[in-house]
Amino acid sequence: MSPPRRSSSSHGDRTSTETLQRNNSSNSGVILDISALKMAEVDTEVPPLPPRYRFRDLLLGDQTFQNDDRVQVEFYVNENTFKERLKLFFIKNQRSSLRIRLFNFSLKILTCALYILRVSLDDPEEPNYKPCAICGNNSWSNTTDSSKINWELIFWVHRRVPVWAIQVSVALISFLETMLITYLSYKGNIWEQIFQISFILEMINTVPFIITIFWAPLRNIFVPVFLNCWLAKGALENMINDFHRAIQRTHSAMFNQVFILICTLLCLVFTGACGIQHLERAGKHLTLFDSFYFCIVTFSTVGYGDVTPQIWPSQLLVVILICVALVVLPLQFEELAYLWMESQKLGGNYSRHRAQTEKHVVLCVSSLKIDLLMDFLNEFYAHPRLQDYYVVILCPTEIDIQVRRILQIPLWSQRVIYLQGSALKDQDLMRAKMDDAEACFILSSRNEVDRTAADHQTILRAWAAKDFAPNCPLYVQILKPENKFHVKFADHVVCEEEFKYAMLALNCVCPATSTLVTLLVHTSRGQEGQLSPEQWQRTYGRCSGNEVYHIRLCDSKFFGEYDGKSFTYASFHAHKKYGVCLIGVKREDNKSIMLNPGPRHIMAAADTCYYINITKEENSAFIFKQEEKHNKGLPVTGLYDAPSRLPVHSIIASMGTVAIDLQNPDPPEESGKLTLPTENGAGSRRPSIAPVLEIADSSAILPCDLLSDQSEDETNQSDEEGSVGSDFVKGYPPNSPYIGSSPTLCHLLPQKAPFCCLRLDKGCTHNSFEDAKAYGFKNKLIIVSAETAGNGLYNFIVPLRAYYRPRKELNPIVLLLDYPPDNHFLEAICCFPMVYFMAGTIDNLDNLLQCGIIYADNLVVVDKESTMSAEEDYMADAKTIVNVQTMFRLFPSLSIITELTHPSNMRFMQFRAKDCYSLALSKLEKIERDKGSNLAFMFRLPFAAGRVFSISMLDTLLYQSFVKDYMIAIIRLLLGLDTTPGSGYLGAMKITEEDLWIRTYGRLFQKLCSSSAEIPIGIYRTESHMFSTSESQVSINVEQGAEHTERRDTWKEKASHRNSTTSDQSEHPLLRKKSMQWARRLSRKSAKPSSRAERISQQRLNLYRRSERQELSELVKNRMKHLGLPTVGYDEMNDHQNTLSYVLINPPPDTMLELNDIVYIIRSDPLAHMPEDSQVGQARGTRNQQDFGTETRDETHL
Repeated sequence: MSPPRRSSSSHGDRTSTETLQRNNSSNSGVILDISALKMAEVDTEVPPLPPRYRFRDLLLGDQTFQNDDRVQVEFYVNENTFKERLKLFFIKNQRSSLRIRLFNFSLKILTCALYILRVSLDDPEEPNYKPCAICGNNSWSNTTDSSKINWELIFWVHRRVPVWAIQVSVALISFLETMLITYLSYKGNIWEQIFQISFILEMINTVPFIITIFWAPLRNIFVPVFLNCWLAKGALENMINDFHRAIQRTHSAMFNQVFILICTLLCLVFTGACGIQHLERAGKHLTLFDSFYFCIVTFSTVGYGDVTPQIWPSQLLVVILICVALVVLPLQFEELAYLWMESQKLGGNYSRHRAQTEKHVVLCVSSLKIDLLMDFLNEFYAHPRLQDYYVVILCPTEIDIQVRRILQIPLWSQRVIYLQGSALKDQDLMRAKMDDAEACFILSSRNEVDRTAADHQTILRAWAAKDFAPNCPLYVQILKPENKFHVKFADHVVCEEEFKYAMLALNCVCPATSTLVTLLVHTSRGQEGQLSPEQWQRTYGRCSGNEVYHIRLCDSKFFGEYDGKSFTYASFHAHKKYGVCLIGVKREDNKSIMLNPGPRHIMAAADTCYYINITKEENSAFIFKQEEKHNKGLPVTGLYDAPSRLPVHSIIASMGTVAIDLQNPDPPEESGKLTLPTENGAGSRRPSIAPVLEIADSSAILPCDLLSDQSEDETNQSDEEGSVGSDFVKGYPPNSPYIGSSPTLCHLLPQKAPFCCLRLDKGCTHNSFEDAKAYGFKNKLIIVSAETAGNGLYNFIVPLRAYYRPRKELNPIVLLLDYPPDNHFLEAICCFPMVYFMAGTIDNLDNLLQCGIIYADNLVVVDKESTMSAEEDYMADAKTIVNVQTMFRLFPSLSIITELTHPSNMRFMQFRAKDCYSLALSKLEKIERDKGSNLAFMFRLPFAAGRVFSISMLDTLLYQSFVKDYMIAIIRLLLGLDTTPGSGYLGAMKITEEDLWIRTYGRLFQKLCSSSAEIPIGIYRTESHMFSTSESQVSINVEQGAEHTERRDTWKEKASHRNSTTSDQSEHPLLRKKSMQWARRLSRKSAKPSSRAERISQQRLNLYRRSERQELSELVKNRMKHLGLPTVGYDEMNDHQNTLSYVLINPPPDTMLELNDIVYIIRSDPLAHMPEDSQVGQARGTRNQQDFGTETRDETHL
């Protein structure tokens, strides 16, 4: 159909246009304005188009828009009909329908009030009571005989004219509204509309009143207006729904169901009270209050019986009401119980009022395990100022039964709220009141097989939390380092694999670094093991309470007097005077923390000091000996206003840590003049210890040459030794496997090694070596067993190849991987010297022998991702534990460092079933756990010795950063993950016999500070300990067997015997020789030799042990011969199963040094300065410090 042509007459044009508009307006409310005339005929009549059309055509490049037809379309959201507009106003629009329903609800309440008013004004006992105008018999007989029912009093009431007029008006309005709503909601089935209960009730309560308008005699007819309470109930429910839709907020289904239940009960009671009162007009004439009282007593199942219906209609109504209540109320209660159970699963909402008045943090996790929850709660609430915080847990899974049981404990039930929901939903974040939270902790699920997928979930949660609450601080835990840059915006980020591999690497050169860091990041009171009969447990437990704290220099009693002094001077004298260990400092104008900046750093009043102590300075009391003498009998005053209110565990007057007796607060003037005690009283002098200078001499601080090696001039090496590492250069690794790795100056190869040369077990065109023996390494190997070559493994190599490691002490690194690495990883490691890989597993003896396990000093077993998920959670470590136990039996001299998924499984490491000492430690662990200790596992021998580690122990690092925001930065500096200009690094040194003249840890502190500007922070001590049934002794003669029997009977008395040794007793022939001589003398001094039967049984036991060990030895040697490897390197007799090792963090200054102690030290940055006397000391041979990592290195001298 062609469009109509516009005539030249303007009137005709207007007529045709209006006709077209009318035709189109009848078609679904769409108005069309079509202009289809030729523009050549109406150039002078057509007005120009609006600017928007011209601009659009200009953008489209169409300059001939005058020749196009234009269609203007106006769209309506709803149909433009009268019915649709009414439906929009009465039903669809939330705000208008809310007003309509509110008006309807008011009408229903008014009708119920009018009914009550009518009942109060109606008295059927009046003598001239004649309500019926059409009844022929107007004589009313009010009788109390229950057998006779006056039906007129039931059907007719006395309604006064004003009440009637109001009820009629209300009925008319309700009737019209009901008919209109019925018409608007009609959907094709009229009977469905008519037989609705609400429609029937409306007709019953409105039609009789409308009829009385036209027929006056019916004005007093009874109408059950009280049934409008049910209509009011429905109107109220719809009104609440419309209200929440209008304000765009969701309301609680639990609240809605409780509200419906209460309304149902009220309607039942009101209906019963009004119905019984009306029916009893023909009987006992009960008042409305009496009926209400009867209903309450009946529905509450009390049933006093003082008020009862007398006639059968009222009794029938009671029966009907009870039946209805028995049907309706259980359904309501069932729905309420279901919603309550669902709300218990979801956790409900965190109150907005509580969020604005109380402080809370949000914990977002994928799945909540009991161990994770308890670690978080114990560490979070260990700080006094966090006791009033609430913890809101947001987890998408249903709450676990064990977690539910824990959260029902009164200690946690009032402070921990569990919400089931997703952090990706704004609705759930609103339930947790994320925008008002003090912090949000987002933890990854490390038990997932696909750790990358777990990181992706964590990243999305972090993005969602940042989007919803931009001002809420985020504490994010990420698993893989390559995903770290996605959450770089978070306030604090802990990458699990970064910390794990760096810590395991330092374990190889600084023994038990994992234990040292774990104890530092756990909150402890230092009270663990104080009731133990073992001396080492008491000392170890007391020192484990040391943590890292901070304070401004100008506010500190510890360090305030050292303003203007050098850092090493302040560190030494603070430790000597107060027992605190100053490890780092931060300038006011610099955000970077520097560990041991050295003597060149001058302390300023605005500096922030970081120190290790048993508690923070604010909780310390200071008792001076001189003041105590002058003020005897007076109360001791502390630094702060109210020391009497300090917690009891904060005032510890022992071990020179917190409240230390200061006999002489001034530094000694002649501290450098020390005499050496002699056996015969001779007056020979010991070597002197120079005093620590207040301000370092600038001439003593020499710049360090980046291209030179510190180890080249330390000792006079042979030509063969000097050639080792001569082709290494120092520089930054050219390739990083992931974004965000901190650049570290390392030992590198002059040229990248070809990928084929990185394969240890296969020769190539460049070399023909096929096993570790063929390479002829000078130092012992470090073997890393991992499933895949992840990017985190890069952080294992970097600390071991850092520039401050002497070249002659670099250990070859062999990566024993289940799956061969990809080229991307090989590209990142091919620049490092002596780094190789090999495909194999630790459960294959041939692979272990080929990678050179008999030439290795350390074997690091990394937890495998494929074993982290198991049907039974704690079985995830089963394969790792059994494989490590096998290697422990096959290679007893090997130091095995194992990573486990669950810390509780460390009790199975190096398991000996008949070891009574291990059983005693197990009991001690249970006692400490019952006392509420966060470190109950610390007394397990593998953990104390640093041979086992679980990354979950470092979860507390993220939790502590909420209170100590510097903890992550300090730990990263300690582990070598970050390098700050001027900041030192963690190292270790061994105490030899030549160093025992220093005697105490405090004098060692002075020696290190004065000579090399190094800060000691702890001791790794190894003691010999004879266990009850040791399986390590294989070849024992008869005399030594008797000695062993005697020691086994008296194993509990070995606390007094402290003969320190290293893990390998073959390194100390003097110690072994003395112990064997002592054993022979002891056997010769026996008054009565042992009986023949005892000697035979002991020999049989020794033969059994020897045969078992020989069987294992033969197995290993046969496999070595089969692989063509020499068997001379296998030493099956050398082990460390009769020793125990532990870490002492910041021991007191008067702690005696023992032979083979390994001291943890923080060395100053070699790039910043070098000590003046380093070369002099090296020439004299009085000092040769080095990182402890191999058994073949030279002994360290001071």
